[in-house]
Amino acid sequence: MILNGTAASIKSMEIRGAGRIARAAVEALADYARNLEVSDADAFKREMQKAAEILTETRPTAVSLPNAVRYVMRALDSFESVEAAREAVLARAAEFIDHSEHAVERIAEIGARHISDGDVLLTHCNSEAALGCILEAHRQEKEIEVYATEVRPRGQGLITIRALNDAGIRTNYIIDSAVRYFINDVDLVIVGADAIAVNGAVVNKIGTAQIAHAADEARTNVIVAAETYKFAPRTILGEKIAIEERDTGEVLPGTIAENLPFVRVRNPAFDVTPAEYVDLIVTEMGAFPPELAYLVIRDYLGWKIEDLR
Repeated sequence: MILNGTAASIKSMEIRGAGRIARAAVEALADYARNLEVSDADAFKREMQKAAEILTETRPTAVSLPNAVRYVMRALDSFESVEAAREAVLARAAEFIDHSEHAVERIAEIGARHISDGDVLLTHCNSEAALGCILEAHRQEKEIEVYATEVRPRGQGLITIRALNDAGIRTNYIIDSAVRYFINDVDLVIVGADAIAVNGAVVNKIGTAQIAHAADEARTNVIVAAETYKFAPRTILGEKIAIEERDTGEVLPGTIAENLPFVRVRNPAFDVTPAEYVDLIVTEMGAFPPELAYLVIRDYLGWKIEDLR
């Protein structure tokens, strides 16, 4: 079943990146709806809800996932026939995927405006949106250079430097802990996000907060590039975004750890960058300071407090 395979791939990080996760989940929901055989609309909605829960439980920090699933599931608010409900789900899924794919293109266009000719950039992890801004600036023939981090323990930086290299962009590949050493050579930090809270705080790959802090000390601007569906509605109620801790074997192989009985390995996948360390958030709807994150949740995503209880 595509649904279970997709859920497993998201959980194991075979499918990674908030945008890719969201699109994969929506595609899985659409496939499930397309092949679901039930007798009435209520049963269809119940089975779809079960499928939605399977997907949303795979990665607790990736807010894009529940936002994308909710977008599709809202199609089931009121339908009396299975076929009408099925068609509504498929239409919403196609709409979301189309919007998501074009969102990165739009973010790249807007973000590239904030990259100047001659800039030295620093990026962390492998963000479609952040990388899109860099590649678009290069396509506009701006002379740029990039510092890209290794991104321990999964090494997502390798994906980033391959893309930069293929584009012909001069790139420096550095270990995560070398950011402070090089930060004074950097004109602009540009990263993605897995979630953005109502107060503008950004949840992203572990190490982002340290980079932003170093950039603040060096008076280097920090731009976050993120699709609007990465904004976290439930933070309106004061709920914190769950920080996922991954398998300790990613950090220390079990054959070594078993001989260290007094050592506890910690492997958080994300950290939280306070809004005061972020200068600008670039979305497909435009660029704005982090203090305006609430407007995206309320006016664009359409979440109201009563929806969150």
